[in-house]
Amino acid sequence: MLPQRQDDTKPQVCDPEGVSLRYENRREVAKGGMLGFFIGLAVIVPGISGSAVAIIFRLYEKLLYALGHLFGKFRRCFLFLLPIGIGAVIGFVLGFFGIRELLNLLPFATVALFAGLMTGAFPAVTDQLKGSARKKRYGLFFLVGFILPIAVTVISALTTSGTRSLENLGLPHYLIFLVIGYAVAITQLLPGLSATALLMACGYFTPLMNSVSLSYWQANPWVLLVYTALVAGFAAGLFTVSKILSVIMKKHRAGAFFTIAGLSLGSIVTMFFNAEILSVYRSWTEKLPWIDLLLGLLLFAVGVVAAYFFVRYERRKEKNPDNLP
Repeated sequence: MLPQRQDDTKPQVCDPEGVSLRYENRREVAKGGMLGFFIGLAVIVPGISGSAVAIIFRLYEKLLYALGHLFGKFRRCFLFLLPIGIGAVIGFVLGFFGIRELLNLLPFATVALFAGLMTGAFPAVTDQLKGSARKKRYGLFFLVGFILPIAVTVISALTTSGTRSLENLGLPHYLIFLVIGYAVAITQLLPGLSATALLMACGYFTPLMNSVSLSYWQANPWVLLVYTALVAGFAAGLFTVSKILSVIMKKHRAGAFFTIAGLSLGSIVTMFFNAEILSVYRSWTEKLPWIDLLLGLLLFAVGVVAAYFFVRYERRKEKNPDNLP
């Protein structure tokens, strides 16, 4: 257990906008790493939203600010983003090699666990709406946010049968991958949007997953240019979109969070309705996997309870920061 802070009189180091990017203790650093971990998982697991986790951890607006001001205020933003970046790499690697295997063995149970976590954490999003005036347009923002991830998922479910090739590509294809990388960055910054669903809708999710092997790289070395284009577009999207969203959050915070609430709720629905999970449901017509189904229901409940208790802990800590371990 870390000792209580003794520097309450020490002024916070804030930017002119009033945003403090300083981690107070190791627990805060660990929280940043955990956020990054879920962001890394979000690229692999359908429906997971790293930015929704950022809201739960009360780090969403700081994350947007740090990404949008990385070049202008490099040292401060870099130190804030460092544990998040390390966690993201770990989450992506574990998601690629670990969670993907779990999805193959117990697909419904694995998805149900993450859906339970997102459901139990949803009150953290609605907490941001307290004190906001209930205006009709906010209801419209919520509805649009709710429908958007479901619409993207429906499109991906309808188009996922036609996958594309990563071979014999020309310059226009690499420009397309730049745009796709940029769009994937948007899915990581807007709660409720899924990178997996987007890549499925484009027909590139399965080809990209299958391309990660030494034998494939030796046979098709040009695929490295595909990765480069995706990463370049992703980086550009993070820096530009985060700046735009940071301005929106500052000027239209209430409307933004009503939209985010809709996006978050819609993403929970899409976890049980996307191209991959639909293929699981179709397999149930041949033989119903009772272990996967019952375990999924149990893990969903466990995820709801665990996430909600964490939300309550964060609420108490926000009210009494010096009285909790």
